[in-house]
Amino acid sequence: MTSPCAEIRRCRPLLGTFVEIGAQAASAARASAALEAGFAAIARVQRLMSFHEDASDVSRLNRDALRRPVAVDPWTWRVLSAARAFHEASHGVFDVTVAPHLQRWGYLPGARDAAGASAPETDQSAVELLPGCRVRFRRPVRIDLGGIAKGFAVDVAIEALRHEGASAGAVNAGGDLRVFGPRASWIHVRDPRDPRRLLPLAQLADAALATSASYFARRWWRGRRVSPLVDPSRGRPCTGAQSVSVRAATCLVADALTKVVMVLGARSASILRAHAAAGFVLTSEGRLIASEAAA
Repeated sequence: MTSPCAEIRRCRPLLGTFVEIGAQAASAARASAALEAGFAAIARVQRLMSFHEDASDVSRLNRDALRRPVAVDPWTWRVLSAARAFHEASHGVFDVTVAPHLQRWGYLPGARDAAGASAPETDQSAVELLPGCRVRFRRPVRIDLGGIAKGFAVDVAIEALRHEGASAGAVNAGGDLRVFGPRASWIHVRDPRDPRRLLPLAQLADAALATSASYFARRWWRGRRVSPLVDPSRGRPCTGAQSVSVRAATCLVADALTKVVMVLGARSASILRAHAAAGFVLTSEGRLIASEAAA
């Protein structure tokens, strides 16, 4: 005989998208408490790492870190440390200092540089992590953690669900997904040729899957197409009609690696293996190209 349990699912607007959390626990009260803890964790990440909120760690760093070291929350420090590791592993393909490009193309609120001021660079090596969760910019840069913070938010929400006693759960933040529990589920992604159509991609159990694509976000800027996915080496947007997904143990890893696979394609295989991850590319012709993790 199986023990009785309750399953609850709710959705709220957070992180610039809709976040859906489901939890299964011994009682409805326990499942509800787990959901509230999960949403609270995601709201905390938004307060700390939003480019749009003046009081966030990201905004404070962009204002002050060139002049002096700025103390940040341990969660922000964890994300910046992970971003540095991905930057080094990808030889600069993953870079959180692409904010000036996103501002120029209208994806982030623009801050016009004062006349005579140094224009911000795209160079994550300028972001120096100091002891005591302090951060300093060696050169003029602006950071945006949109390419990794959402995955981290999903991970800390999963941690909160488990801490509150959930026996199974799922967190889906607009394409960044992580699940835990005894059941595996088929995950579907949008067809790049017709985003209204869903295609089966892979099974997911006690793992995370993140997807990056530009089909809903492409726009015209000064006569050319742009997107919020940036190739830092060239300072150009990734505008191809394809979808990139990465399956990994955590959503932070999956989220960050989608950007690496988007730029490097097959050349990202060694980075995927190093993180025990698998990459999936749905091409504009409808072909699925998979790079499986090492056993």
